Amino acid sequence: MTLSHLEKSLGEFLSSVTPSIGVVLDRALAGDLLIITAVADHLRRKTVGDVVTYVVNRNVNFTNVCVKACGFCAFSRGHLAEEGYFLPPEEILRRAQEACDLGATEICVQAGLAPGMDGWHYVKICEALKKALPELHIHGFSPEEVLYGSTLTGVPVRDYLGALKEAGVGSLPGTSAEILVDEVRHKISPGRISTAQWIELIESAHELGIPTTSTIMYGHIENSHDKAVHLNILREIQKRTGGITEFVPLSFVFEEAPIHYRKSIPGLRSGATGAEVMKMYAVSRIMLNNSIPNLQVSWVKEGPKLSQLGLMAGANDFGGTLMNESISTAAGAGYGQLMKPSQFRRLIREMGRIPGERTTTYQKAKLFDSEENPVDLLDGVEDPEQRFGSYHQLIKLRDYRFKDFYRARKDS
Repeated sequence: MTLSHLEKSLGEFLSSVTPSIGVVLDRALAGDLLIITAVADHLRRKTVGDVVTYVVNRNVNFTNVCVKACGFCAFSRGHLAEEGYFLPPEEILRRAQEACDLGATEICVQAGLAPGMDGWHYVKICEALKKALPELHIHGFSPEEVLYGSTLTGVPVRDYLGALKEAGVGSLPGTSAEILVDEVRHKISPGRISTAQWIELIESAHELGIPTTSTIMYGHIENSHDKAVHLNILREIQKRTGGITEFVPLSFVFEEAPIHYRKSIPGLRSGATGAEVMKMYAVSRIMLNNSIPNLQVSWVKEGPKLSQLGLMAGANDFGGTLMNESISTAAGAGYGQLMKPSQFRRLIREMGRIPGERTTTYQKAKLFDSEENPVDLLDGVEDPEQRFGSYHQLIKLRDYRFKDFYRARKDS
């Protein structure tokens, strides 16, 4: 049989990869892992080629105070907690300007659901950012945040999305997804946005011309069937709307998660194993290849070395520079402060791939197809924590205490 015959057979197989086949692939033993990853790598090469992209961006998690108490989240704090913080608009703008000055094309804005917050706060943040930095792409806010804003203002979700778009939102993170199976959601995050609400909100965003990413969080209590159902939901959304730009598997960081140290859920695992991470990438590529071609590794969750191996299991994107990251850091992740562009290029070249800088929506801004390694402004940052501040520093600062903001708002 020739290679063309094999590729034709593989194409026919992919067109009929059902969730049940996804379950079989995810349950494959370690001995079959090389076969599955080889198939995923072949699909990646044929679909998107050998360019591995990254984006120069900055994360701004402007508050860690949240009305929800999700069991997997070590980031959130109560409204009177000493470690609860709330960044004012001028500080968000300062961070965005600093990022732009260092070459960033995107700012990713996500946070907790702060009580007492003006329901139009998300919209006002966008308006301020666009007024000051009109060329900067705003990647925000999570479906949970959009639903919260809609609830606080009393306007329908679709109208709230429209207000965000008019204010300057360029795309939404497809977070708050965890596992899109309500039985699992009710155990790890009771009261969180439901599967049906998440789907409706994401599709509404797409219909309004707002693209989104998509994610999964795995390695806790979900099983192979749950993951396959989740992937199939994303595939069906993409068939209907075409609005998903990428898929990002996120393994559960367990060290500081409340459901881990409280031992409140029977059967809770301590995150995904290395083999599970590779299978997640490979099965995602196999199931989503014909609908969502961009598959991102999470260097924040997995670290640079395991993320490199993810490029052998179907992934073609390395994520963003971040500059700041608070949510995974709070949960115990050992990475997240900053990945410099030169580091991305080195890690990508070590895997025999071609580095490329992209925009949020996967327009390639620069291709580095030679060994030339230009010096980016971010590469000159010698001490990221001192320059950008860290999550652990932020929760100790008195300047941004949420309880002071909350009391002032109650008194006004």
